[in-house]
Amino acid sequence: MITAIVMIDADNGRIPETAQAVADTDGVTEVYSCAGDVDLIAIVRVRDHEQIAEVVTNRLDKVPGVARTITHIAFKSYASADTEAGFSLGE
Repeated sequence: MITAIVMIDADNGRIPETAQAVADTDGVTEVYSCAGDVDLIAIVRVRDHEQIAEVVTNRLDKVPGVARTITHIAFKSYASADTEAGFSLGE
């Protein structure tokens, strides 16, 4: 499974509707509204890179209210237990 983190700039005044439309898109597992440089962050989980291209460029970029996207591909997932084990001093 490939995970992509998609940062989304949305049109002002349409963020809730845009977030819901993004969340309803096949391949999108989570959407967060947030403060900072972007309005929304979507988590996309698909089986291959071609599907990422399909979801981001053919679906998300066409959602009304989406002004711009920036996509990051995740290499590895770390849970808090994994991170703690990685930095453990053998206690």
